[in-house]
Amino acid sequence: MAVSGLATAILAVVAIPVFYGVVKLAGLIIRARRFYKILAPVPSEPMHWFWGHLHLFPGMNKAGLAYYRKHAIKYPRIERGNITPFLAFVGLKSPDTLKAIIKEPKPSFLAYEWLKEWLGDGLLISKGKKWARNRKLLTPAFHFDILKPYIQVYNEGADKLLHKMSQCAETGERLELFSNISLATLDILLCCAFSYENDIQEKGESHPYVHAVSEMQDAMMHRVLTPWLHLEWIWRLSPTGRKFKKNCKYVHSVSEEIIRKRRETLKQEEGSNKKRARYLDFLDILLTAQDSDGQGLTDEEIRDEADTFLFEGHDTTASSISWNLYSLAEHPEVQQRAQAEIDALLDGREDQTVTWDDIHNLPYLTMCIKEGMRLHAPVPFVQRELSKDMEIYGVTLPRGLLLDLHLYTLHHNPTIWDNDMEYRPERFSPENIEKMDPFAYLPFSAGPRNCIGQNFAMHEQKVVIARILHRFTLSTDPTHTPRKKISLVMKAEDGIYIKLTPR
Repeated sequence: MAVSGLATAILAVVAIPVFYGVVKLAGLIIRARRFYKILAPVPSEPMHWFWGHLHLFPGMNKAGLAYYRKHAIKYPRIERGNITPFLAFVGLKSPDTLKAIIKEPKPSFLAYEWLKEWLGDGLLISKGKKWARNRKLLTPAFHFDILKPYIQVYNEGADKLLHKMSQCAETGERLELFSNISLATLDILLCCAFSYENDIQEKGESHPYVHAVSEMQDAMMHRVLTPWLHLEWIWRLSPTGRKFKKNCKYVHSVSEEIIRKRRETLKQEEGSNKKRARYLDFLDILLTAQDSDGQGLTDEEIRDEADTFLFEGHDTTASSISWNLYSLAEHPEVQQRAQAEIDALLDGREDQTVTWDDIHNLPYLTMCIKEGMRLHAPVPFVQRELSKDMEIYGVTLPRGLLLDLHLYTLHHNPTIWDNDMEYRPERFSPENIEKMDPFAYLPFSAGPRNCIGQNFAMHEQKVVIARILHRFTLSTDPTHTPRKKISLVMKAEDGIYIKLTPR
């Protein structure tokens, strides 16, 4: 009798997950068949019975980017894709197809849910009322009155970077841009947003936080392209999944330490009659913001937003500055014109820092930065999930469908940009911008879920790049050609190297 009861219990334990798996698979098959029928009019390559279109993609590298550009010629507006037969998505590549979608406030990307272990339910991932409430609470952190004092911090971060660059210039060594710029942008972000100083740039060529963030991004892209890792239990058992979890714990410890120290500082300030010596920053607003009901952010929400801003605020800017500097090194005539503009502002001053007024008086450098962001796409893609049925390009796309807003492809669409692989800052002259479709150029996305920190990022880029160009002339390293690596931000497979000549 006891044996019979044990056998029944074992059978139940086995049968329940098997039954759940069968039901789940049946649901996926039904959904896939429905989407396949609805999306049949959307142009695409022939689909493999198991891989979908995944087997056609050469990888997250230079060849993958060439694949995207080729498909921008073949399918310049819209294209259907599948990662296995069960996961369908539609790629949008032109202003007219992107326009309606970019205004959708509900985001989703396969990796967005997976990123919750890292970024929690911060602005990048949260949805609905929570996202709207938190976006409203955090918007004051990016008001010009808050951003203005950061200019000095950008200059101080640039000073440390210039000191390292001077050492390379003196010895004639080449400089690897990506690692050094990443340290500089992390240093600047920690000081601006969290008033946290850690001598990051003085501690070497890398930092454990920068390394962990890079590994987590690569892990996410690996998971996207490996169908069996979409299953949570397989992911958690895999070496990549276990390393991802370890890195998550580390980056959380960094943000938690920053928040803990700030709480201690605020307590000390409350107990003192002395006037606050530092500026109001992002973390101050996180800790003190309240909605109309008098409710502030919970401890978990504060950490989620801190983790999100730590990632998005340093890595994307590092990518943009690094690739922009490389393009300037590749094009001496453009570099010289940008330097002449910077020299006209800074020459003759005792203090060589870039001021708040200066950043609004660098029109040609701004054109260079915008063209660099178009050419290199620091954020290669964003994705959305349709919250309702929507007609695009004559096809009614179903609610729940993943849409790939491929910014790299948009910025290389030959129907918008002639000779798209050429670096031409004049594309962003005032007269050309006036004629440009507002949805043809979206480095910070657009609509209600655009990048909340885009002014912070543009100001930082102008200061750092202007300070570098005022001090040095940049040239490429003839022994090394950088190769792009697609991740959550655009990276380089084996670094970006330049030579520096003091001016």
